[in-house]
Amino acid sequence: MSSELLAPLDLAFWHLESAEHPMHLGALAHFDASPATGGEQILDLLAERAAAIGRLRMCVRDVWLPVGGAAWVADKDFDVRRHVQHVRLPAGDFGAEAARVAGELMERPLERGLPPWRMYVLTGEDDGAFAVLVKLHHALADGMRAVAIGAGILDQLAQPRARRHRTVPPRSWLPGPGQVAGFARERVGDLTRAVGIGACVMRAGRLELGSGSALTADSSGTRRLATAVLDHEDVQRVRRAEGGTANDVLLAVVAGGLRRWLLERGSRIPGAEPRALVPVSRRRPGAPPGAGNKLSAYLLGLPVAEPDPLARLASVRTAMDRNKAAGPGRGAGAVALLADQLPSLAHRFGAPLAGSAARILFDVLVTSVPLPRSRLSLGGCPLRALYPMAPLARGQSLAVALSTYDGRVHIGLVADGKAVPDVDRLAACFGQELAELLGASAAR
Repeated sequence: MSSELLAPLDLAFWHLESAEHPMHLGALAHFDASPATGGEQILDLLAERAAAIGRLRMCVRDVWLPVGGAAWVADKDFDVRRHVQHVRLPAGDFGAEAARVAGELMERPLERGLPPWRMYVLTGEDDGAFAVLVKLHHALADGMRAVAIGAGILDQLAQPRARRHRTVPPRSWLPGPGQVAGFARERVGDLTRAVGIGACVMRAGRLELGSGSALTADSSGTRRLATAVLDHEDVQRVRRAEGGTANDVLLAVVAGGLRRWLLERGSRIPGAEPRALVPVSRRRPGAPPGAGNKLSAYLLGLPVAEPDPLARLASVRTAMDRNKAAGPGRGAGAVALLADQLPSLAHRFGAPLAGSAARILFDVLVTSVPLPRSRLSLGGCPLRALYPMAPLARGQSLAVALSTYDGRVHIGLVADGKAVPDVDRLAACFGQELAELLGASAAR
């Protein structure tokens, strides 16, 4: 049977998972109604298109060599109907019910003996609009790869693929003669690089655990999802007036939204800045997404104690400029690079320690997921909004993911249900914060 070894970072994500901390990312996509398309037709369409994506037929199996390693192998008993499901929502506001049910579904770990993904078609009782929730294990895909897989089920890319309907077999992972000595030399080099990167990570760690806020409360294993929408042109107006990048503006909006939320709920503003881990793709621009995760990250102090929105933006911009100048190989973000240097056995037995270390390094994940600029549809139904969702690390209570589509920034917030029961209120704070930032910029 053909197989392909999990890349080191993928293996790390695979072993970091526990029942209380599932390591899947996701997206909740809302579609407009079509008179000729119902929930069962969309379910059939999803099943057909997902089955045509070779990577979604693969599951993870342990291997003898390298010791502690695992490989992607074709699931001999693959049945796409085990991975797609129709969920009918109760009567009520469709968007609110979809977010509530999606949060409950995100709590459930993916079954490890099967290809690690699920898709759900969520339908209501009124106008025929529907949503699709996609769950992909982080070992299967990072944000860019998840977008590529998701795009493969949409009309614009799936139709050409359906005509080919073939799967490229993965390459074998077994080393050939003459490769063993080279492998040993690479391991020595990897160990040297691992020591240097590990030193960067240790220097980035903190003796105190987190910022002492709801962001670092003990995990309950429950999940709540909230969404927000920002006008992308408003973000660009602030960027043009104040400089920096659109991502700098969005990070400042997150910082200001957290400040507003903490004050409204009567929580103290932490003395130490909450740390955000901001993932960075290591894929080359324009290159195909390929398999596996290719990530590093920047570490950013969120200036929630600063009352002036423009000063918060200036602080974020300065810190991000400094991060970019230093490169993603320093600080907490180097954890991802460190994973590439460690042997498989270290990931298998070191995962519990690595998972517990997350709260020492950062308090909240804030990630941006790029989407195609063209309009997208499923079964002829236009895509109206797509809210990305990131996994929660152990000891983390909130993950914020952002994507820009059709002139709007869609924000998906995944929160621990007990630590952050008012995540809906936090989502509303982001829109208020952008309005305040835009007003402050225009008044200067």
